[in-house]
Amino acid sequence: MQMTFRWYGTNDPVTLAKIKQIPGVSGIVSAVYDVPVGEVWPVERLRRLKNEIDDNGFTLRVVESIPVHEDIKLGRSTRDRFIDNYCQSIQNMGGLGIPVLCYNFMPVFDWTRTDLAFQLADGSLTLSYDHESLARIDLSKGTGELPGWATAYSPSELQSLLAAYREISEEQLWDNLGYFLERVVPVAAAANVVMGIHPDDPPWPIFGLPRIITNEAALQRVLNLVDHHANGLTFCTGSLGADPVNDLPRMIRRFGKAGRIHFAHCRNVKITGNKKFHESPHPSADGSVDMFEVMKAYHEFGFRGPMRPDHGRMIWGETGRPGYGLYDRALGAVYLQGLWEALEKMNNQNFTLTNYRDEHGTQN
Repeated sequence: MQMTFRWYGTNDPVTLAKIKQIPGVSGIVSAVYDVPVGEVWPVERLRRLKNEIDDNGFTLRVVESIPVHEDIKLGRSTRDRFIDNYCQSIQNMGGLGIPVLCYNFMPVFDWTRTDLAFQLADGSLTLSYDHESLARIDLSKGTGELPGWATAYSPSELQSLLAAYREISEEQLWDNLGYFLERVVPVAAAANVVMGIHPDDPPWPIFGLPRIITNEAALQRVLNLVDHHANGLTFCTGSLGADPVNDLPRMIRRFGKAGRIHFAHCRNVKITGNKKFHESPHPSADGSVDMFEVMKAYHEFGFRGPMRPDHGRMIWGETGRPGYGLYDRALGAVYLQGLWEALEKMNNQNFTLTNYRDEHGTQN
């Protein structure tokens, strides 16, 4: 696997120079952040981003992400223009040799939390979600009360979107995803780009909005919509792991052995109630995700794609973008590599010991 790290560009307080000091990180995950949703990502903007990353000794491994316009998700008559723009952005990526595109199909809101600075017992701050608290948020005044979305939509814009989605069922959203993929996947394949859909986060409906990328059956359905290698998954243990029904190692083995996991997000969450969780340090003991079993599943089929530590806590007095500080994500990157090294050595040791037993007929 290739250890990568999310970087938000030149305005990110976590600089490429700081990331370079994290052992084993060779790839960067980034995006162009100043292009309006639905417009083409200019090839020159992508080239400048790639060159800056290259000049600092890294490789731009993943674009995360080119946002999907709401008109595409809603199936409006204007969607074909936005899909054409999306295809051109993918072609621009491919022309520069950027191989992986992470995207999502979540209506209106991307990842959603109810507290961006939930204090853990050790004093660190983390992201948390409580479905009962979410239900008390009044969206009639816009997104000001929703953590992380204060300026995303005006009250009128938001109400218009919510009204439009009230007319969209889950099956219609699936149809609209299929329409999108049927047009973009062939373009991605021709451009040598693979696409990885990110699961919905959290993996259940919020504010009455349909959410469909939530479990094993849904991931398989995505792959069936366009059965091509370029149509794949961003497997996020934090998003899927918030629902205890999801068997993460089994899902990784199933989709990984089929060659359809193109990008791995490794994050731990601690489930504290029904549709209630907070994000935890990466080690297995700190959350509800058995990260050793997750990495073991990836190792079994020889995962060679990009992997990154996902959201981290704010620790040691650090301030910055919630979930995307330096220190805890750096700890996560090293921890994940430690698990991988142990699995590699265990595998090699077992191979050597098996050969010895075959040759000498001994149990020792």
